Amino acid sequence: EEAKGLVGDLYVRPALRTAERENRLLGSALEAMTAAGSVRRIESQLMMLTFAPARPVPFAPNVAAYSRNFMRLDLGGAALAEGRVRRPMYLEKWSDHYQEPAAQLIAAAYGGHIDSRINDQYRSAAGARRFLYNIVQYPGCGTFFRPASCIALEAETGRLCGISLTSMVAPECGHITQICVSPAVRGTGIGHAMLRQSLATLRQMGCHSASLTVTAANADAVALYERVGFRTVRQFSAYVWESL
Repeated sequence: EEAKGLVGDLYVRPALRTAERENRLLGSALEAMTAAGSVRRIESQLMMLTFAPARPVPFAPNVAAYSRNFMRLDLGGAALAEGRVRRPMYLEKWSDHYQEPAAQLIAAAYGGHIDSRINDQYRSAAGARRFLYNIVQYPGCGTFFRPASCIALEAETGRLCGISLTSMVAPECGHITQICVSPAVRGTGIGHAMLRQSLATLRQMGCHSASLTVTAANADAVALYERVGFRTVRQFSAYVWESL
């Protein structure tokens, strides 16, 4: 993507897995991307690479490492209790005509947030627009699942104040690809209401489980997911190399 490279993931058979072999693969990818001299940033969320802060990685002087949680919920046993919403709002199904206000919302929600260090698309409306387009159009984190994706609108103004987007990663497994609220309504229960709506719809559509990923340092989000019943089943590494 222009001056940015992306490493999708890294796989080594368990019997052969060592940090040295993983680094040889990762280093080869980084060298290939930087060979032309135009790449200044590389992002990678390596789901199969367990987070270890002291682990040596290729191009170490240029890297920042972040811990991410892969969380899962058993929808069959989930109570999905209704929470208290402290701001008048209403929920609607996702529609593509909300893409532009949703991009503006994402940029506002992640301004100065740790996730904007991991994914630079969160830093601007233009980047968030590309992010949304990729979620809806391409099967990255599964196939976009419109029925369980919803938005929150302020009751008084009708202004978009939250989004919850979902995908299907397997016939009976849903995934929360994005959930965020505007800074003005943080802590009002709207995020919980959208998450509950998305999960309830996934269950109605036959899903037995749901998953999501979250930055471990995002304590408020982790606490919300744990209250709903999500549990962390794996911590993995997210890396950012800059000024290469």
